Amino acid sequence: MRNAPKVVRKPKNFWGTLRRLFKYMSLKKWLLLLAFVLSGVATILQIFTPRVLGNATTIIFNGVIEGVQEGTSRFPIDFSSIYKILTMVAILYIANALLSYVAQFTLVRIVQKTVYDLRQDFKAKMSLVPISYYDTNSNGDIMSRAINDVDNIARQLVQTVNQAIISIVQFFGIFIMMLSISWKLSIVALITVPLSAFIISLIAPRSQRYFSKQQRELGKLNGQIEENFSGHTEIISFNQEEKSIEIFEEQNEKLFKVAFKAQFISGVLMPLMNMVKNLGYVFVAVLGGIEVATGVMPLGDVQAFLTYTNQFSEPMKQLTNILNTIQSIVASTERIFEVLDEEEMEITSTDIPAVQTDDKVTFEHVRFGYDRSADLMTDFNLSVKSGQMVAIVGPTGAGKSTIINLLERFYDVRGGSIKLEGVDTRDMDRDALRDRFAMVLQDTWLFHGTIFENIKYGARKGITDEEVYAAAKMAHADEFIRTLPEGYQTYLNEEASNISQGQRQLLTIARAFIKDPEILILDEATSSVDTRTEILIQNAMRKLLEGRTSFVVAHRLSTIRDADNIIVMNQGDIMETGTHDELMAQKGFYADLYNSQFTEAS
Repeated sequence: MRNAPKVVRKPKNFWGTLRRLFKYMSLKKWLLLLAFVLSGVATILQIFTPRVLGNATTIIFNGVIEGVQEGTSRFPIDFSSIYKILTMVAILYIANALLSYVAQFTLVRIVQKTVYDLRQDFKAKMSLVPISYYDTNSNGDIMSRAINDVDNIARQLVQTVNQAIISIVQFFGIFIMMLSISWKLSIVALITVPLSAFIISLIAPRSQRYFSKQQRELGKLNGQIEENFSGHTEIISFNQEEKSIEIFEEQNEKLFKVAFKAQFISGVLMPLMNMVKNLGYVFVAVLGGIEVATGVMPLGDVQAFLTYTNQFSEPMKQLTNILNTIQSIVASTERIFEVLDEEEMEITSTDIPAVQTDDKVTFEHVRFGYDRSADLMTDFNLSVKSGQMVAIVGPTGAGKSTIINLLERFYDVRGGSIKLEGVDTRDMDRDALRDRFAMVLQDTWLFHGTIFENIKYGARKGITDEEVYAAAKMAHADEFIRTLPEGYQTYLNEEASNISQGQRQLLTIARAFIKDPEILILDEATSSVDTRTEILIQNAMRKLLEGRTSFVVAHRLSTIRDADNIIVMNQGDIMETGTHDELMAQKGFYADLYNSQFTEAS
């Protein structure tokens, strides 16, 4: 079930998602209100400009007409009034620019804070969802939500909100100015509105579906790319380069088709809106010319009205573009909210009274399964005394790693209980529980940073440098670390591939040493080191394990001969239990496993 892709179901709640996004923005509601007011005032100033310029045209036109009527070559034009009008226009433009800049700056700050909060909530949520969420969702899809979808919101939200304010104010402001000039021409211009709305309502829903699908396909493609890059060595070693390219091209083709349809359908809106605008402009120009010819309207008013008619379609076009952009934003936002709405791990109490018991860890009638339709364990029972080393062996799929998952509460049992010193682990705080464990897995995990930082990772507060060096020596990592050019300050790359697999394992063992845990979990911790290093580590482990309880998952049975108790598992149940000598004397399942390894080795 690890990293199996999960089908993302679209909530189909456009307005609900949009309202929820604006709730994030409303945390800065006073700044948002300021941005709305500034942008609105700037737009109103811009709307007044054509009317003011129309007055200048009327003055010039009247002066020319008067000069023609008097038969003089000099036209009596009132240039002082024109200068005043042009000065007023310049002031309006400058004020519009300043207010627009401040509004844009304010909106950028609000949107970036909104995106910051989304990222913070997303990151916090990923630490609250159960491990099963990571098992049923690909890493690439999770990364796509955290990076691509959030980035898509950040890139488009500023311009969308700003343009929405401007377009709404423009629409109503221009319409009022048009009514103040001529109600007849206003009715003609207004006829285009329902036609534009009909076109939008016809095309927009289809476009939204494709935008949502586009984001899902992008997540799948990212998952595939991440998987190919992380497994690049395996792909090459199995000569699967061409196959991986074919799979990539197939997924890339799916994304291309969906993205093309989304962009094509949304792109159809603009030509249709331009057609509607041009039809309205032609009708207004014809009727306005008739009004001027009959002396009903001055030329300046018709000029201003034609400018307003041309501008009247702009808010509609901008709102159309905004609608397309909002669809993309909502598609990304829905994917973020899908994660934020995931079920979280239950918060458990930390004030649990101590229980008197000789057992360190107890499994009582444990029932569990990864798939809810079937149980891997049906009635698992195990008691572990303090300081015991318990080895867990069995074939692949027997349930060895499942015990580790249950101990650390990566998963909770369905029935029965797991108790730590008599207290049910489900009643304990997860962080407090995991502080009592240290774990070294077969698959090493090291982050991009220095070797010193990686060893110190997860250590208690106040740890000294000397203790870090001592832990490295106990893990027999100090010798190879000091041969590196930068020693403990050597930086590991993303996958720590600048050191060997065995060296990576030594560092994770050193990290477990420095945590000084009550309970140690080792899952084939020495599988990637050579025989000599393995012997040295086992000697160091004996010192570390003194007075501590440990669970050791082993495939090489020769490494656990000294275990206090060996649990032999198969299909989720305990088949045999005892020391190495006791199990060998039984000549059962364990003895067969042990002897088969030496037979294979010979």
